[in-house]
Amino acid sequence: MIPRQLAFDLANPPQPTLDNFVVGANAELVEHLRGITMLREQERSVYIWGSDGSGRTHLLRAATAALAARGLRVSYTDRGATPPDGAHEVDAAAVDDVELLTPEGESAFFRLYNVLRERGGIMLASGNAPPAGLRLRADLVTRLAWGLVYEVHALSDAEKLRMLTEHAASLDFDLAPELADYLFARVPRDMRTLVAMLHTLDRYSLETKRPVTLSLLREMLKEKNV
Repeated sequence: MIPRQLAFDLANPPQPTLDNFVVGANAELVEHLRGITMLREQERSVYIWGSDGSGRTHLLRAATAALAARGLRVSYTDRGATPPDGAHEVDAAAVDDVELLTPEGESAFFRLYNVLRERGGIMLASGNAPPAGLRLRADLVTRLAWGLVYEVHALSDAEKLRMLTEHAASLDFDLAPELADYLFARVPRDMRTLVAMLHTLDRYSLETKRPVTLSLLREMLKEKNV
């Protein structure tokens, strides 16, 4: 894992959007979420699941941001936070990390889900397992399976390398294979962290007035105790 010091020092990556999500094998899911954010989909309850770093949080944050930009009242909760009970005050809600919900949170989520579905609102949720594999109350598991269920497929290392190379080019430096190998060996391989690392490396290069090289990357990570 990245030490806390480095996590605080990482440059901010771009805000999550559906356009900057690296689609990979998730084209159908992304298109459905895009349709929801454009208010053209009839099925507005979606549960997505995948491993840590698969991109499910990116997708939920991107979708809720797009809905808010359309003027909808949106709620987003994660990491076990209790969803809002006042479902009448939101048009759309996203509950990330459902596997972390407390019994109180499960009850609140159950009520929120029912009200939004009855009103034709938008209900997005994500977890680390398919509905049947979640250790949640049975009626909530049933609700999650009512709508569409998608697995978020993580990118392969080859796909990550291709996207990182393109992103580095947009920052005006070349990501040589040895730099990518060094990064993959020392930091978590989720795209958000990897992209943030590229921005941090670019900033470090500008601050030190040196080109991006393996030597510079090693120096930066050593300074950050990685």
